[in-house]
Parts: sequence; structure tokens; C-alpha cells
Amino acid sequence: MSRFNLKLIASILGLLLVISGVGMLLSLPFSIYYKESLWPIVSAAAVTIFTGLPLWLLLNKSASRELKKRDGYLVVTLGWVVMSLFGTLPYLFSGAIPNFTDAFFETMSGFTTTGASILNDIESLPKGILLWRSLTQWIGGMGIIVLAVAILPILGIGGMQLFIAEAPGISAEKLKPRIKDTAKRLWLLYVGLTFMETVLLMFGDMPFFDALNHSLTTMATGGFSTKNNSITFYDSAYIHYVITLFMFLAGTSFTLTYFLLKRKFKKVLANEEFIVYLIFLIIATLIITGFVHSFTDYSFERNFRDTLFSVVSIVTTTGFVTEDYTSWSPLITMVFFALLFIGGMAGSTAGGIKIVRHIVLFKNSFLEMKRQLHPNAIIPVRLNSRAVQGELTYHVLAFMMIYFLIFSLGSIIMAWVGLDFPTALSSVATSLGNVGPGIGNVSPVNNFSSIPVVGKWVLSFLMLLGRLELFTVLILFTPFFWRRE
Repeated sequence: MSRFNLKLIASILGLLLVISGVGMLLSLPFSIYYKESLWPIVSAAAVTIFTGLPLWLLLNKSASRELKKRDGYLVVTLGWVVMSLFGTLPYLFSGAIPNFTDAFFETMSGFTTTGASILNDIESLPKGILLWRSLTQWIGGMGIIVLAVAILPILGIGGMQLFIAEAPGISAEKLKPRIKDTAKRLWLLYVGLTFMETVLLMFGDMPFFDALNHSLTTMATGGFSTKNNSITFYDSAYIHYVITLFMFLAGTSFTLTYFLLKRKFKKVLANEEFIVYLIFLIIATLIITGFVHSFTDYSFERNFRDTLFSVVSIVTTTGFVTEDYTSWSPLITMVFFALLFIGGMAGSTAGGIKIVRHIVLFKNSFLEMKRQLHPNAIIPVRLNSRAVQGELTYHVLAFMMIYFLIFSLGSIIMAWVGLDFPTALSSVATSLGNVGPGIGNVSPVNNFSSIPVVGKWVLSFLMLLGRLELFTVLILFTPFFWRRE
């Protein structure tokens, strides 16, 4: 008997390819409107759909519905890789990115919502290709797997395993008893916020196409822009504040946002992670604004706005830019480098380590000193006034150790392939944290086009690791994962 339900795994991968192909077709109306060639998108969608459709339809008929946890980990990791491989086709067929390594890097950066780009002239790309580029982030934002569970309950009882394996953060609080109902409500909220931001940006005189693309990538905390200069292109305080607000919401747990819309304010204010997230952003913004205002000629409002935008963009791992923070001062540059390791809230589309892990790590470290004085006492870590299970605390400690071990090894590899020290460190930090811009030669005014080929593949793997929170991918490289029980 096979260790895995290979037929069902192949069937789900087929379903994901169909979803990807349909996503490509969503770009067609814009290609038609702007009188662009339809062939690249139609052919890419056809190859993707007709590869996935037989797997989904034929294998699903004979496949067992039982999807175990190990199957879930395999499906999620393979799903991201397969989607990224086929997601390169619009770039390759159109000639927008003729090199496969670059096309894969851009696509993986999209689906993992990292936002690191190799494109030097984004504005020259066909509009249909630009929309597909934004859609890769929007689809990846809440997770292709959760999308499949939300719109196609055909996955049945396997849905929970997939949700656990994919959902960001250390937990995924369910809004409704059944996982497919939870996923549906999350996606309805996701779609609603995307629509709302699009409308608000259009009120600020941003063209519909740009408003739609920036809304897709804001809610995904991805940061792909239709402009070479990112949000700097729009010299509008209104647009900057609107995008800042939605970056903040995208970095907030969607469960809390749901409660907020239901006017359950006590649940929101009782959430310790949200309070820390909010206070941290406020304090960081005010301190950095003070420094920036002391040596720039801009008004206080402008300095505050640029700082707020930059801090929220980096902490939520969105990666949009209104100002080159590396030009402010070496001290502030290092502060923003440190922000690459923060991350948003668990249950959001943000990448990074996540605020809740920092809270658990800090509390456990503080309580460890108290345990030294009272070695026989049972002193649990508490979060939201509830004791955190010991297993979860160990998970956080293991995650942090592995995260910084991978960061260290990745930095050594990137230095070995020829990058200078700051670029090597920040390229790994920003890829593993799914942020986008960093410092050095991958600062907000640069991109990743100069990274050597080997380096781009290493960073692509780190993006995948970061998006799936390490263990989902790394467990596939352990012998006990493949061992028969």
C-alpha cells in the first residue's frame, strides 16, 4: 500500500493548475482593451488548463477522499512549485521575461507574495502580463489551497489537513465549525477589501488599471507595482494613506478584521498580538519620523507619511515604496534591516516571523529567569490570558532557531556567489521574510536583476520556505517523512 494517496495528490495539483489557467484568462479583457496580442496569454492558459484538467477529472474519480496530514504537506509544497513553473508561461510566451530562471524567480516571488523583482522596466510590459503578475500575488496571498477549499468543497474531509499545512502563522482560528465555511468567509473578506481599496484609489485619481493592480498586491502584502518607481510615482498624500491603511489591514489577522466588521470590538482589543502589532508600528514610526525630520527639508507631515508608509510596508512584508529609506542615514538603514525580521500577525497575508512568535519567545525568555528561582514551579507562558501549550512554545523556539540558521547559511551562500556583505544579508532576509526590498544592491531603488543565476534559485527556494513557514517544506527533506509506518 502506497505511503501517500498519490492519485488524490495528483488530482489536487491538477485542480490548482486549472485555477491558475483560469487566472491567466482573467488578463484577456485587458489585453483586448489595450489591443495587445492575445496569443501569449491564451496559449499559456491552454497549456496550463489542459495539463491540469485530465489530472483533476480522471484521477479524482478513482481517488480515495482520505487526505492525511502528510499528504497535505506534500500537496502544499508541490502545489506552490507546480504553480510557479506553469506561471512562468505568460512571461516566456510573450517575451516579457525570455529567460526561464528570471521568469521562475518573478513567478515564485509573486505566488509567495515576496515582491522581489528582476524587471528593470515594468511600465513597458503588456497590460495583460502586468495583471497576471499582480494576480500571482493575489492568489498566493491567502493561499491557493485555501482558495480550492473555499470554492470547491469536492476536497471534502481533506480540507482541514490542507488548511493546517498552508494557513499562515502558528494557528488558524476558525470562524465557523467547518473549514470550507471558514475559507469562504476569509475569501469573501479578502475580495471585499480588494474591491474597497480599488474604489478608494480611483477616488484619488488613480487610473482603474493601476488601482486594481495595486489593490490586488496590497491585500496580498506582495508589493508588485505597475510603475517602475512603485508608489513614489503617485505624489498624493491621499493615495499614500489609503494604501498604508490597507497594508495595515492585510497585515492584521483576517479573523480579527472579520470580528471588527461584526463590531465585536472586545475580541479585537483583547487580542494581545494585535495590541503589540499596533503599538510597535506607532512607536517605530514616531521615533524614526523624529530622526528623519531632524535632517530633511520636507514638512513634518511628509516625513511622517513617508516613515509611516515605509514602516508599515516593511513590517507587513508588502514592500511598496514611497521613499528610499536607505538614503536617510546608516542608522535608519540598519533599523529597517532589523524590521525585515518582524512580520505581521498570524492569520494575515503577511510573511516574516510573525508578531505572535516574538511575543511567545520574549515571554518564555523572561519567565525562564523566574523558573531559575523557582525550579519546581509550573510557570506557563500566557497569551490572551490563556496558557500556551508547551508543544507550541517548543515549536516557536525551534522555528526561531531554524529561521536564523537558514538566514546565516543563506547569507554565506549568497556571499559565496559574489554578493557584497550587506546585499548578501538583506537579499536572504527579505526573501525568507517575503518582504521584497532590502538594503545594499537590493534596496528600494534597485532590484534583483543583478543577482547571479545560482543566487536567484537559492532565493527562490528561500521565498518558498518563508511563505510556507519552514516546516511545511523542510519536513519533506527528512527521512521519517517518507518512512512507512
